[in-house]
Amino acid sequence: MKPNHRRCVSCRAIAPKPNLWRVVRQHDTGTVQLDQGLGRSAYLCPTTSCLSMAQKKNRLSKALRVSVSETIYQQLWQRLQSSSSLETGSNRSMTQS
Repeated sequence: MKPNHRRCVSCRAIAPKPNLWRVVRQHDTGTVQLDQGLGRSAYLCPTTSCLSMAQKKNRLSKALRVSVSETIYQQLWQRLQSSSSLETGSNRSMTQS
């Protein structure tokens, strides 16, 4: 089966859907949440440059057509930090062996 591709709202790169973060505006409530739900979605590369540009230029709010709270950005920054620390840890274990 052919993978679904989506475009990052920040850098405009096209990537397979599982490689991007999904931010969703719920259809029934209009609230914004991460990863799942029914409604309008925006996708973002899990990189520092894309996240900082999206926050600085308000790209998620424009794509979702609703204001995105600071807590969503904080959750994304935490997710980015945890993924980079996992990568750093795996790189260390590879260099030590």
